[in-house]
Amino acid sequence: MESRQDITKDGTAAGAFNDAGNPAISSTGKHTVNNTKAHDNGAKLIFDDPILCAQFLRGYTNIELLRDVQPEDIEDISERFLPMWQEGRDSDSVKKVRLKDCELFLIAIVEHQSKVHYDMAFKLLRYIVMVLTDYESEQEKKKPGVTRTKEFRYPPILPVVYYEGTDRWTAARNFKDRVYLNDVLGRYIPDFEYVVVPVASYTNEELIEKKDELSLIMLINKLRSSADFKNLKGIPQEYFEELSEKTPRYLLELIGKIIAVFLYRLNVPRKEVEQFTDQIRGGEFQMLFDSFEAYDVQETRRASRAEGKAEGKAEAVLELLLELGTVPQELQDMIMGTADMEKLGIWLKLAAKAESIEQFQEQAGL
Repeated sequence: MESRQDITKDGTAAGAFNDAGNPAISSTGKHTVNNTKAHDNGAKLIFDDPILCAQFLRGYTNIELLRDVQPEDIEDISERFLPMWQEGRDSDSVKKVRLKDCELFLIAIVEHQSKVHYDMAFKLLRYIVMVLTDYESEQEKKKPGVTRTKEFRYPPILPVVYYEGTDRWTAARNFKDRVYLNDVLGRYIPDFEYVVVPVASYTNEELIEKKDELSLIMLINKLRSSADFKNLKGIPQEYFEELSEKTPRYLLELIGKIIAVFLYRLNVPRKEVEQFTDQIRGGEFQMLFDSFEAYDVQETRRASRAEGKAEGKAEAVLELLLELGTVPQELQDMIMGTADMEKLGIWLKLAAKAESIEQFQEQAGL
């Protein structure tokens, strides 16, 4: 089990809400997310947090060596490399992971775009070189000349892509496959493979079986619209109860942040987002999902606004016609029941020019 107490302080985890280099999410007291342009920050928070990162390594990479990794085994060293990252890649991270007799480095790349990044292997090669160069420099500082000895070895690096897109990942996973003449000169070409963890490939049932906080976050990250919440309505009550009982408060805060990122993406008003995140902080997961009937918040409000505009224009048409005389009830119902803004615009112009209701009906084809 994870040693949660070792990494928490006053109910929070050191670095759990580290938003350095992440302007899309800001921490402002009680309610922590207030930016509508957040995209991959929900996934970034996974790798920022030691408990979630440990859960990811143990349960989602299928690497036996990592089955026993604990939160206290993970050290974030991303800040060393931020100046070298590509612009806008502050969601990428580097971790030092302590194993029984050695350590390895984890390069985690969050890929939230729906399209596949076909040059990912080369991008990771650059990152690997950065990490190894930094490691070589650190070892030389400790013991000059050590990297030129026969016994010196570089640490293994695990490159992982956390992919939130819906398209199947079809990019080459081995850098050698991106180099031509690899069939002839393959032994001279840098050769490594990276791990892809596609969120969309996990079924809800597979995630629920894991019964950890990361599984809930991945369920949320799979959502593309609030209509998708209908897929979460069938989650067993026991799943939420177990998470509510064992999840530390700071992780509830973190999960609230991730849900807020999703809700802001749908243009849900700030007050409503705060209500939802308050529910999460109280461990009321089931209540959150029950309150989301299968409708799209953004689309519903857009339709409501359009309906209001259509109603206003229809009323304007009727007002003009009423100046010409009594408008038959059937004609009133037809005008008020029309939501086509283009048609209402034409009728408004005709009503303004008509000398009688009959003339309006004839010109409008009614």
